Amino acid sequence: MPGLWAMDKVGDALEEVLSKALSQRTITVGVYEAAKLLNVDPDNVVLCLLAADEDDDRDVALQIHFTLIQAFCCENDIDILRVSNPGRLAELLLLETDAGPAASEGAEQPPDLHCVLVTNPHSSQWKDPALSQLICFCRESRYMDQWVPVINLPER
Repeated sequence: MPGLWAMDKVGDALEEVLSKALSQRTITVGVYEAAKLLNVDPDNVVLCLLAADEDDDRDVALQIHFTLIQAFCCENDIDILRVSNPGRLAELLLLETDAGPAASEGAEQPPDLHCVLVTNPHSSQWKDPALSQLICFCRESRYMDQWVPVINLPER
């Protein structure tokens, strides 16, 4: 882990970025939706989050998707973070991960939170201190050969 960054500060910065992205509607959720956006408009994507827990780590198809998304992001200079607690990410995105009894009946699929993209189409990313902090963290991680740093969002 890069030494200059306290992980809780990185988590706090990510929470702030996600909150702003939600309010500005500059967020894309889901592996399929993310792939479509990356194909059409990669220049406006400033951050890619890949979220997985231990169970997801055993999902071969998901890992293949992650590998392809990571390669695309690296090729297009899009910063990537891996989030190790998708449940907390769901809370931050105001999505309910447990749909209750209806989910067991197949009435509604839980949202796909495995990939989240943040876009910044209208303003400079450097005007947002939290996003700047995340970008610096990602770059410092790459200097230390950690291409996809893993963070754990702080529980509240």
